[in-house]
Amino acid sequence: MSTSSITAPGGPGETAGPGYADGTHHELSAGRPPLAHRLYSVWLRHVRVYSKNLISNALPPFLEPLIFLVGLGLGLSRYIGVMEGLPYVEYLASGLMMTAAMFTAAFECSFGTFIRLEFDKVYDGMLGAPITADNLLVGEILWAGTKGFVFSLSVLVVVGVFGILPVGRMLLAPFLGFLTGTMFAALGFLVTSWVKNINQFNFFFSGFISPMFFFAGVVFPVENLPAIVRPISEILPLTHPVRVTRAFSTGEFEPILWWDLAYMILMTVGVGWYAIHRLRRKLIQ
Repeated sequence: MSTSSITAPGGPGETAGPGYADGTHHELSAGRPPLAHRLYSVWLRHVRVYSKNLISNALPPFLEPLIFLVGLGLGLSRYIGVMEGLPYVEYLASGLMMTAAMFTAAFECSFGTFIRLEFDKVYDGMLGAPITADNLLVGEILWAGTKGFVFSLSVLVVVGVFGILPVGRMLLAPFLGFLTGTMFAALGFLVTSWVKNINQFNFFFSGFISPMFFFAGVVFPVENLPAIVRPISEILPLTHPVRVTRAFSTGEFEPILWWDLAYMILMTVGVGWYAIHRLRRKLIQ
């Protein structure tokens, strides 16, 4: 089987062949594509689907930060002025870059994954190609990370056009958005591995994702929270990318940022591995 047969798994022209739904690594008699090609094929499939409705998919990343900046940043900045040495609108904008990555990745690998798995049965066709279930799921995490990069970059473009943030110092922020996206993709996968119906995702978003917007240092500093709540904020995954991206804005880099990066990597790898282990069983049922 040629490597071109999995260029777009699940798409038109896909060639059915012996898959690896059990996640193992058996060899094809005629050889199999390299790992990078298999992951890329999953990623490319999502890019093509996303691009079919490019206008409707591309507008929200630019409109949402504008709404937040006008509604919160410009409104509250008249009363708050400066927060942690930054104009409040700049303080808020730096945090919004990571919340954009969080929301899009969490949605993609929770609602999106569940729909592809239970309703559209997309994975049945994708696993007909010579890829494993692990390849499929890791490819989805990389796709969610890509969306985190794009959504963070979109916020940077918006705030750069209006001169809110120093774009030169913030150029690494979209790459941090990629890492944030993969982290929340892993968390989304974990939740997806547990839920029995799509309505149960409401607990994930209403009880966990949305509250982080207020308790992770996006709208106001974590230090302003009651002492009993601060340790909880340090556990929340959004706190760490927000602190790093705000350091890009201020230009002040402290040793704790190494812990923030380590937290994000460990969370992505640890939760991602466990979530993939659980989802693999759903894929091969």
